[in-house]
Order: sequence, then structure tokens, then C-alpha cells
Amino acid sequence: MDETILIANGSVIDGTGAAPRKASVLIRDGKVAEVAQTIDAPDARVIDATGQTVMPGLIDAHCHLAFDDAASNAEIFHQRRNALSALVASYNARKLLRAGVTGVLDPDSTFENMIDLRDAIDANIVEGPRMACGSYALINNLGGTAGTLIGDSGITGYYKVVSGRDDIVAEIRRQIKHGADWIKVHVTGVVPRMAHLGEVCVWTLDELKLICDTAHELHTPVMGHCRGAEATRRAAVAGFDLIFHATAMDETALREVIDRKIPIAPALTFQANMVDFGPKLGTSDTLIRLFEREITESIDTIQIAHKAGVPILCGSESGFSLVPYGDWHYREMEVFVKYFGFSPLEAIRSATSQGARALRMEGRVGTIAPGFEADIICVTGAVEQDVTILGNTDNIKRVMIGGVEKSLAPLPVRKPISGWRLASMGKKLTRDYMGTQTPPDEPFEAIELH
Repeated sequence: MDETILIANGSVIDGTGAAPRKASVLIRDGKVAEVAQTIDAPDARVIDATGQTVMPGLIDAHCHLAFDDAASNAEIFHQRRNALSALVASYNARKLLRAGVTGVLDPDSTFENMIDLRDAIDANIVEGPRMACGSYALINNLGGTAGTLIGDSGITGYYKVVSGRDDIVAEIRRQIKHGADWIKVHVTGVVPRMAHLGEVCVWTLDELKLICDTAHELHTPVMGHCRGAEATRRAAVAGFDLIFHATAMDETALREVIDRKIPIAPALTFQANMVDFGPKLGTSDTLIRLFEREITESIDTIQIAHKAGVPILCGSESGFSLVPYGDWHYREMEVFVKYFGFSPLEAIRSATSQGARALRMEGRVGTIAPGFEADIICVTGAVEQDVTILGNTDNIKRVMIGGVEKSLAPLPVRKPISGWRLASMGKKLTRDYMGTQTPPDEPFEAIELH
């Protein structure tokens, strides 16, 4: 039987964008029963939240749990094994809980095994956030974002090549049959001989309409990776339900998105980390400036879309070495405040009530109000003044999903997995490089490669 809980004396941010208020939250049967300054509930277990913000758990609308902090697509494509990938993802899912994440959309995964992790979490076999997920990302034989690393047919990593009407329809139906919550499409991709153009749109409008019509007929929404104006425009016109990135929109693409109020998840945490920390990581200045422009050139369009009522969702793109699990799930809010002019409360709304769309649970999660699932975190400090408070997991004191408290104890220390990573040979060993280096003081010691 579900426990009755009273979270008392906290500063409640409800996730709607409203200002915080001093209130208590009563939880019965896993749902919020009442939010008021004074609540009489003698049967409740009382949690004293004095000095804490009580708010909805974060919803990460773009996180790849199976990628395991990969340093490259090649690592994902060639170093992963199916069952082990799912087991490792279950470990990563617990990192998200400790970062205050109570819901996650995993757009695509190796071996489409995040469907299995979602079901294992739902069945209480393993602990993790609520999940919604896609299957393999649909691409055509022109390729996705990894260029010629991707095969001309079949499956490569998290991609599935489809060709022609019958193949597209059959794969969408297969994915839905096997439990996909969303259909994911890489609307843009990198063509090696056109790399100077960045990502280009690789689908026709008719093909994208076919994808949407087929999925929608089976009550399944469609999400798309879109960089560039034409890709975003076509996705909007075709009927996509969620657009990732939506960078470099022109007026036409922006108008199509606004007219249909299609949610956007910019997922710019990766880029922001590159800009802020790339120099320390040895990243080339050219690449850093490229990623910075992706943010700055989106400022006007995201601001206009936001003011026009387009839902803007927070997604970390965690799964790569630049955005490891458990560390950066708050940061998209910081990006929204720093670059796009969101207030902290608006950014919190993007990471909570707006994020419910990614879980396909609008009106059920992401808000602290009567009737909503009690997906709640208690955080030391005034988050409405500084969202970066959420970046320190020591500040996150409680995490609840459906009124059930989740363990915040440290995870077991993980050991290397043989053959799981690609080895690096390090810097290019030119004679000029050797001439500028000071010989090491310590003798060379061979290190075993795991």
C-alpha cells in the first residue's frame, strides 16, 4: 500500500513557471493530493524540507543511456555488445536519479535495447527514471551524422537504413510492434564531400510525410534530428511532434514551427561544454568556434519561438564523453538562461512540465499539483535564483518517483570492461612535438589496456 507523505516547510516550485511559495505537499497513493500552506494529515510521514526547494524532478528530453560516455561514434558502433550494453545502461540510469532526473527520453539506442531497460524499470526490476524511448534512428542510405562510418544498408549502431516506401512503412510498424514510444528520424546528415555545408537535409518532404502518416496512424509520435532551415521546415510541414536542435532556422522554417507549436529540444549542452571546457581538453579552436556559433546563431529564433508559445524542452545529449551521465542534466537550463534570456523559472518549466511531452505524459508528470504523479525532488537552496545549484548533487536531498523515494547512496565503483573502449594512441608524435617536450621525470611504466 502506498505511503502517505507530507513534505513540510519547503519552498515549492510547481513547474508551471509560477513563483515559488512556502507550502507543504501531501502525497497519497503516489500522487500529489494537496498543496497548501497548512495541511492537516495526522496519518502522514512528515519530511521536513526547511531551507529546501521542493520541485518536480527533472525530465531530460534527450539522453542516450546505452552510449556509455563514448568518445566517438566508432566506439558505439563497434565496441558495444547487446546484453552488456543494456546492463551498463541500467547502471547509468541510477546516476540520473542521483542528479535529480525522474524522467528521460532516450531517442535511439544500440540494439534498440532501451525498450528493454524501460520495461525493466517499469516492472521494478531495476531502478531508474521514468523512460520513453525510440528504437533505431531511421536514416536513408545517404547516411546520418557519422558519414561513411555507417553502412549503406542494414543496422549500424543506433541507425537503421530504410529505402523506399515499403521498407519505411515496414520498419516503422516493426518498431512500434516491439514497443517504441517514438519514431526517431535523422532528417539531416553529414555527407563527406559536402562537409563544408555542415549537415544537410537528406529526406524528401514526401518521405517525411509518409513516416509521420504511418506512425500517427498507429498512435505513435515522430521526433527528428534537424540541423538547418530546410530540414526543420520539412519536418514541421510533414507533421513531426518533436524537433531536436532546430538550429539555423530561417523565417520560413520558424513560421512553420510556430504555426504548429511543435516542441523543440535544442540539446545544446554538448556545445556549451565544448565552448567552456574545450580549451582544457585540447580541442581545436576551429571546432570550439563552430560549436559556439551553433548556440549563438540560434539565439534569435529560439527566443522568438519561445515568446510565441512553442514549448522548449531541456535535453542534455548525455551519453558522450563530453556530457557524462550524472553531471550535466541541469545544464541545458543554464544555457537557456545564459544565451536565450529565459528566467530561471522559465528554464525550470522547460525541464519539468514542458518535458512531460517527451515522456508522452502531459498533464500527469512535471508539475506539483493535485492529481499529478509525485515525481518530486528536494534541493538545498533557492533554485529559482540559480539553476546551477542543481549541478551539485550534494544539494539534491531527496528524489521521489510516484511518491517512492529513490536511493541516493553512492553507486558501486565501476571497473573497466575488457574491449569496451577504443584505445587512443595519444598526440601525433612529430619530431617537432618531441623537440618541445620536457623529458618526463618518472620512468616509463607499461599500463595494461582494458
